[in-house]
Amino acid sequence: MLHFIRQSIKSLLYPWYQMRLVRKLDFSQTPRHVGVILDGNRRWAKANPDEIGGTHSSRGHRAGAEKIQEFLTWCEAAQIDVVTLWLLSNDNFKRSAEELNALLQIIGETVNELGETKRWPITVLGSLELLPKDMQSKLLAVSKATENIKGLRVNVAIGYGGRLEIVDAVKKYLSTAEADSKDFKSAIDNLSAEEIAKHLYTAGQPDPELVIRTSGEQRLGGFLLWQSAHSEFYFCEAYWPDFRHVDFLRALRSYAQRHRRFGA
Repeated sequence: MLHFIRQSIKSLLYPWYQMRLVRKLDFSQTPRHVGVILDGNRRWAKANPDEIGGTHSSRGHRAGAEKIQEFLTWCEAAQIDVVTLWLLSNDNFKRSAEELNALLQIIGETVNELGETKRWPITVLGSLELLPKDMQSKLLAVSKATENIKGLRVNVAIGYGGRLEIVDAVKKYLSTAEADSKDFKSAIDNLSAEEIAKHLYTAGQPDPELVIRTSGEQRLGGFLLWQSAHSEFYFCEAYWPDFRHVDFLRALRSYAQRHRRFGA
């Protein structure tokens, strides 16, 4: 009974608290690019068994997928330009075949649903060669179909690893140098941070000013390693399926209150 009373009080207070946060936010100080590590889906499933006691990880992954469109709507309202969502790491391929296949199906359906809204241009980031051929084709088709949509750019990082991205960028740089008939010494002499940045998966996009990770874990795990050199980080205790608008507003408030020195 006491728990019910507490929950009822919270449900009454949260709308007021949320409006208070919105009124205090300076939207001119919101980040242009937000990266999100959508963590905690499996733990959410264990903590929230269904009516028959099921705690299967796919329930958590599906609950997490259902949160994405709502989150993107919050980002639109906050006037954010780019969002990068880490949906699947290259390390996730070490999971059991059963869980991985279910997760790939959920991710494929989620990206397709995002494309069908025709609200956002979708860019797929990562080592797509790790994915089944049919999934590669479907993801690229969604990206192609939405590329001319004006609005919040949504990057979906699938089969993504930060170290692998940097390796791929260097390979692309060297391949371009070879195609331009540059000798090896010339290619090495011209190699720079700016040249590598031109060949990253996110080339042409602003680096993320804010990176959010849910579930209480306080590490990047390889997410946007190059691009996050000057990012601010916000770690939230909530599992991704439980991530609320209030949590997002708190992240924006925390970001706005920081003095960004860029290493100076």
